[in-house]
Amino acid sequence: MDILLIPGFWLDGSSWSAVTPALTAAGHTIHPLTMPGLESRDADRSGISLQDHIDAVVRAIDELDRPVVLVGHSGGGAIAYGAVDVRPEQVVRTVYVDSGPMADGGVINDQLPVVAGEIPLPDWHFFEEAELIGLTDELRTMFRDRSIPLPTAVAYDPQHLSADERRWDVPATVIACEFPSTVLQEWITDGHPFVRELARIKEVEFVDLPTGHWPQFTRPADLADGILAAVDRTGTGAGTGTGAGTGPV
Repeated sequence: MDILLIPGFWLDGSSWSAVTPALTAAGHTIHPLTMPGLESRDADRSGISLQDHIDAVVRAIDELDRPVVLVGHSGGGAIAYGAVDVRPEQVVRTVYVDSGPMADGGVINDQLPVVAGEIPLPDWHFFEEAELIGLTDELRTMFRDRSIPLPTAVAYDPQHLSADERRWDVPATVIACEFPSTVLQEWITDGHPFVRELARIKEVEFVDLPTGHWPQFTRPADLADGILAAVDRTGTGAGTGTGAGTGPV
């Protein structure tokens, strides 16, 4: 299976490097993506929008011209879902790593501080404690050293989805890290707007991977196992349905 890996904010495709060996060893073809403007700290980020990032994923899907699995971490989940909306016939599963599908009109995070027209990785005190679980001093230094400022519009632009409801037919796996998946399921039951789009997807499974917001750094082997399990279930008819849980990784 071709697996496209979409990084979260401030990260390029190399951020998946501790996860990809297990995926490759299992026989899959891995495509870690680097989004426009994240090629380097010196890259031109002016004018780059959320749609530009979605379009980049769609181009990668089109270049392969065969079924793919999309994996989106953090803000990359919204980007993945935007691509699913455009190419629902080619995406056979979407894996959301501490993320989820973003509804029409939603924004990823318009609270992130803008500095000189872009969004650098904020100071650690900006984040909640739950986000930083497992992120040791060594990992924090590594993350900050490799971080690349984000084009502001990627975080601030509203999502624009089509009227094509086939995106709800694409199975989804949610790997919950910061808080247990039972919280997400309770939100679905309560009609919380944060999970409005997730509730519309016909086949959703939940996997718990207790750690902070960056499991590709804090628990890469376990994250790889979770992705592999999701890919293995794709096309088997073994979906659990919205609201079901598959237990911890």
